[in-house]
Amino acid sequence: MVNKLDLYRIFYEVSQHNSFSKAAKSLYLTQPAVSQSISILEEELAIRLFNRSPQGVSLTEEGKHLYDYVHSALNLLDSGEKKLEEFKLLKGGKIAIGVGDTISRYFLLPFLESFHYQYPDISFKLINGTTSELIDILKQGKIDIAICNFPIDDDKLEKIICADIQDTFVYGSNYNNSFSKTTTIEEILTYPIICLDQESVSRRFVDNFLKEKGLSLKPEFELGSHDLLLDFAKINLGIACVTREFSKAYIEQGLLKEIKLTESIPKRSIGICYLKSVSLSLASQKFVHLIVNDTKVD
Repeated sequence: MVNKLDLYRIFYEVSQHNSFSKAAKSLYLTQPAVSQSISILEEELAIRLFNRSPQGVSLTEEGKHLYDYVHSALNLLDSGEKKLEEFKLLKGGKIAIGVGDTISRYFLLPFLESFHYQYPDISFKLINGTTSELIDILKQGKIDIAICNFPIDDDKLEKIICADIQDTFVYGSNYNNSFSKTTTIEEILTYPIICLDQESVSRRFVDNFLKEKGLSLKPEFELGSHDLLLDFAKINLGIACVTREFSKAYIEQGLLKEIKLTESIPKRSIGICYLKSVSLSLASQKFVHLIVNDTKVD
């Protein structure tokens, strides 16, 4: 059974050719099928669309008005199909990513650069926040994926571990004599401590580890930025609890030194989250695949 859209496509072709037979040839239909389709459309609209004559057909005044709308509608549909084809070929689209400043700077940037080089027509929107904030934003549908600190306990999310990271303690030059040897965490906690605020997943992870040992952080400074932890430690305001992987530049340049612990804090992870109930766009799938391929964790 011919649907309404098919009828309008047939109407458009007949209008273009002023002929049932030429329209039939263009559409790979029989002439009677085209003629019948136009009759059905005229009956449904209760108006004559074409003047018939032995020389062919021509639009009535009413048909000319309808033609303008049909022409625009079919062009819009064609444009939509072309746009979808562009998305399939990754020649258009946008990926909305939720990520914190530190993970963005020290983890995400190389992947953004690589993906943009491969697919320059895909645009990015980055939204900043803590892990808890990003999960809320993800559930509101405002971002496609979140790249954040693990562990995250939420059954509604697909979670992919991308990299293991290690919490540790670093110090500035004024403390060189204090930490020349391997040190226990109990000893470190007797010094002024600089750490992230209690809203961060990183801080809660360290707090839980210390709690199991009957210890707790009593920080001198609680900050909202990992880079501030490093800067505060560099000017000797205390011992900073930081992520080793995000502190390499300071340590390698000799601006800070890492304390050798008798017992290391367990490793944790950073990774990608997205909603199980929502299919990722092709562009988002490709971006996730790029990251996962380059950061396979055994």
